[in-house]
Amino acid sequence: MKAQRAVWGDTLTELAETDDRIVVVDGDLATSTMAVTFANAHPERFIQAGIAEQNMVGIAFGMSTLGYRPWLSSFGVFLTNRALDQVRMLVSQTKAPVRLAAAYTGLLNGASGKTHQDIEDLSVMRALPNMTVLAPADETEAAAIIQWAAEHDGPVYLRLARDAVADVFDSGYEFRIGQPVLLRDGGDGAAAEVTVVSTGVQTSRTLEAVSAVETSGRSVRHVHLPTIKPLDDDALWALLDGARTVVTVEEHSVVGGLGDVVAAVLAGHASGARLTKVGLADSWAESGPNDFLLDKYGLSADRVAARIRDAVGERVPS
Repeated sequence: MKAQRAVWGDTLTELAETDDRIVVVDGDLATSTMAVTFANAHPERFIQAGIAEQNMVGIAFGMSTLGYRPWLSSFGVFLTNRALDQVRMLVSQTKAPVRLAAAYTGLLNGASGKTHQDIEDLSVMRALPNMTVLAPADETEAAAIIQWAAEHDGPVYLRLARDAVADVFDSGYEFRIGQPVLLRDGGDGAAAEVTVVSTGVQTSRTLEAVSAVETSGRSVRHVHLPTIKPLDDDALWALLDGARTVVTVEEHSVVGGLGDVVAAVLAGHASGARLTKVGLADSWAESGPNDFLLDKYGLSADRVAARIRDAVGERVPS
């Protein structure tokens, strides 16, 4: 298993061998985000901007007007919050082909301190017009998404995790923008007892939870959503249609993230499904070890499995 941040450094370095438009602008975190891999291979196309995230965005925007395809390298929390005004004005409003490679996203940065956790980034970025928002599940999907993003002619926010997770996809996986991915059909398809929708690296842990629920005799349909925006609503609805219970799972606040994306699709089709949103409640997280944080905030495989079972038990009879 390889961490997504390492996949980003390796994949971008390889793509730059044949695409001289690719440049990286880093915010003094290259050894953490693994932009150092790119810097070592292509020093002439690596810009160390220091701890100046707003300036990084300005530099990247300026280079995009000259035909370059810049990538910003920093922790997610600094790109989505400290530099939000510049991202909004220079990148989103102009549709500039600037890519935000947001490393260290989500809950599991507690060892760096809770100030470094980014649990509201999907909500912030999906609210910006023209912004594509992507959250890969594992190293294979991360590589495929990076390759897609490198050719996309517009702004991209890429959510990357610090640590490696168990594989979700094999080498034959093909990423399709906007499309949900059916991981398990639940035996009876949409007639499964519960449909679970997850995103990002939380999908790996959710797969483990789904397996645990299935061993108790429940039928579970599991859908992974790598594209938060733009989403093919009809394609997702095709996988939700007929579901009486839907559970969303995300390593993110339940406000404005995956749960609200799915809720909008259900509401748009007048679905009578009961929706349970699993994620961080409307509160800040805290510093601490990964396993402790996952369990405390209900995102460990065991805790997610328990929430899925609870949701099925509370299901409104048809």
